[in-house]
Amino acid sequence: MRIWYDACTGKHVRYGVAIAKRLREMGHEVILTTREHPDTTPLANFLGEKFIVIGKYNPKSLLSRLKEGLRRQLLFCKVFGKAVPDVAICHGSVDQMRVAFGLGIPTITTVDTPYAEAVHKLTLPLADYIVASRAIPKEELQAYNVKGEIVLFDGVDEVAWVRGFRPLVKYGFGSPLIVVREIEEKAVYAKEKFSSVSLAKRLTKLGKVVFLPRYGRKAIKGLIVPEGFIDSASLMAQADLFVGVGGTITRESALQGTPAIVVDVFSGQYVNDYLKEKGFPVFKAEPPSVFRLAKKVLGSKKDVSGLLAKLENPVDVIANIVEKLARTGKG
Repeated sequence: MRIWYDACTGKHVRYGVAIAKRLREMGHEVILTTREHPDTTPLANFLGEKFIVIGKYNPKSLLSRLKEGLRRQLLFCKVFGKAVPDVAICHGSVDQMRVAFGLGIPTITTVDTPYAEAVHKLTLPLADYIVASRAIPKEELQAYNVKGEIVLFDGVDEVAWVRGFRPLVKYGFGSPLIVVREIEEKAVYAKEKFSSVSLAKRLTKLGKVVFLPRYGRKAIKGLIVPEGFIDSASLMAQADLFVGVGGTITRESALQGTPAIVVDVFSGQYVNDYLKEKGFPVFKAEPPSVFRLAKKVLGSKKDVSGLLAKLENPVDVIANIVEKLARTGKG
């Protein structure tokens, strides 16, 4: 079958490459699309995977988001209108889901952020299959007027590329190495904020601090701000501590045994709580308590290979759904 995967962020690129690899091994044709975004094309180039770049991310305002989304949907219609794919897969791509629905393409979407309400309202009601970690209560997803099938798996998304992973690049930032990821202030779900920079500067008392901004790479006194692309999975394999608000790098860190502190500003951190319960080094703290916790867990790396081996790979689940669609002729 001809399968279309759309990636909106760096995480989606990682996920898409893992899914494409498996589906191609099964004999399917996979077309990968993405948009201009600080994290997408650099990672795609790093991984050596060809993505068709369609549209761009412009979070300047609600109007700019809407306009760019509509432009992107029209471009998708031009690209896929006469050669309609058999299946569309994404991680909550509003643009892909709307176009796939309009063209009658069966859809599979993955989801791991229950608090991303705006995205879910525009994607989950249109999905034929929703693949999510068992950590997320099913009723949280059903609240979005879901009509398709919800398929839960015993793992987290990041297992798709962390299992069997070996660092692709060696970084020489020093030791002990602390990595801080800036809070995503431009996402529509980012309602609670704190100063990631202030926190990172305070953590320099404990070691070398690499600060990973969301947008732009301006130098910040006292912090290491890499100028070019950084492979987060490779960096987390070498780090001694990660501090963020619970996104992808949190789990890339914990799944490799590097302690990860979640700054507790978002609700619905089900997947991180799930990993903590499974024994992975995930910790949670309110902003004022992060430094004290960091001092306690810094460098307490853990061998989690046995725990990781027990988690279910979502790529297996997605591959099974694609095969089901192929057998039934619905794809």
